[in-house]
Amino acid sequence: MADKYQQFTTTPLGKFVTAKLGLPTPPVLRRYRPGQPPLDGPALVGAAPGGRLEKALTAQLTSADIDVVRAPADDTRYGALVFDATGIIDPAQLRELYDFFHSMIRDIAPSGRVVVLGTPPELAEGRERIAQRALEGFTRTMGKELKRGATSQLVYVADGAEDAAESTMRFLLSAKSAFVDGQVIRVGAAGTKTAQPPADWAQPLHGKVALVTGASRGIGAAIAEVLARDGAHVVALDIPAQGGDLSAVANRVRGTALQLDITAPDAPQRLADHLTQRHGGVDIVVHNAGITRDKTLAKMSEAAWDAVLTVNLAAQLAVNDALLAGGVLRENGRIIGVSSIAGIAGNVGQANYAASKAGVIGMIDEAAPRMAERGGTINAVAPGFIETQMTAKVPLMIREFGRRLSSLAQGGLPVDVAETIAWFANPASSAVNGNVVRVCGQGFLGA
Repeated sequence: MADKYQQFTTTPLGKFVTAKLGLPTPPVLRRYRPGQPPLDGPALVGAAPGGRLEKALTAQLTSADIDVVRAPADDTRYGALVFDATGIIDPAQLRELYDFFHSMIRDIAPSGRVVVLGTPPELAEGRERIAQRALEGFTRTMGKELKRGATSQLVYVADGAEDAAESTMRFLLSAKSAFVDGQVIRVGAAGTKTAQPPADWAQPLHGKVALVTGASRGIGAAIAEVLARDGAHVVALDIPAQGGDLSAVANRVRGTALQLDITAPDAPQRLADHLTQRHGGVDIVVHNAGITRDKTLAKMSEAAWDAVLTVNLAAQLAVNDALLAGGVLRENGRIIGVSSIAGIAGNVGQANYAASKAGVIGMIDEAAPRMAERGGTINAVAPGFIETQMTAKVPLMIREFGRRLSSLAQGGLPVDVAETIAWFANPASSAVNGNVVRVCGQGFLGA
């Protein structure tokens, strides 16, 4: 659905009115198109003394065809400002952030990127732990101060995982992360041995089989399209009632359609058998299927509660159990959940939905160590306000509030969720495990 307010703000009258009244002006975000340059301008890279990431970081950005500079120049608009803060081991050294960003932050290009890299605080000791935790407040604030579609992220890289951060940096610096803002991402030591660059970064999923549930429309269809674009064969799954739309999506991405109600008692085993017999297994599992049955708790029926928890959580756990127990999920496999900002912040009238989506986050926390032992990963996205058929039915004023309550002052698109999932699915993302990344334009609700 078109954002008519955003369209209005681009007109001469709209610019005048919004300026006079102090209304939000949603920027036009730079989204990914094949063949476009990674950034609109060079990346200025800096580091605190003693930083351990600068060398690997420079090599990774250069490999991604990004122009890396280390000294500021007059009259230059930077596509990205990247700072290695791993050398900050005492709170007094946080002044390094000010010294690097203070004079440069105004020189960032529209839809530019700010990325700070640090050491996971839980892996640090003493004052270093304090200093590294402080980076989160800084980067989240930058996300709220930046204008014109620019974003800010913090990437904690474990000692020993320096060479495993390339897929994350490529994603965050590219237009694929247009609606990801103010996030904290962890690149761990586990999985570093299998985090190998793909033969072709334009098709990193070549030869992979990806299962996408709830794939007949909206976010699910976008996920299928992006994973197929990146080279995967997509098995698009949805309930039989959505068979027509499901087949259309599968045909469009040159994948296959599977009509199945995942809440049926025998569905997990039927799915495991299908993936084994037709595809020899599966590499990527995206749990996108979900429903809402909104009522305040006092008015909510038992059936509404049970239906949402079953589809959005219990069925996913049952499918995971079946695929893992039967060895259907291949080595270095990926499980990716779709949570929601409601699972983080809660939402009136969605006690069932919020519980189920918070449960998805719990699923990630619980399974991440086990997936690491198997050489795989499990992560989740948590979308905020995304422009879909469902949000188009929300009353006008509530819809407008949902769109504007973020640093980017607009709703996201289904492709924004899909691009984040594709980054998780990338074989080079083997060290990205146990993360929940909000795709919400740094929504003002939630953590």
